[in-house]
Amino acid sequence: MKNNLFEQAKEMMNNFTTHHNNEQNHVEHEKEAVRKAIQAAYNDATPEQKTQLQHFEQQLDEKIDLH
Repeated sequence: MKNNLFEQAKEMMNNFTTHHNNEQNHVEHEKEAVRKAIQAAYNDATPEQKTQLQHFEQQLDEKIDLH
């Protein structure tokens, strides 16, 4: 389960950063889903995974600022 949550958060972040469109409602909904996946994965993540998840959140925040 631990790795599944991490992998899900990772996949969602990758999809968000590479495939999202410019529709604001879609972006907002997807952003929230990615953030929830990151937070869920963080609780059971290894220290290495926690670092990656923090990086994902930073990327997410940067993407949000661009739109």
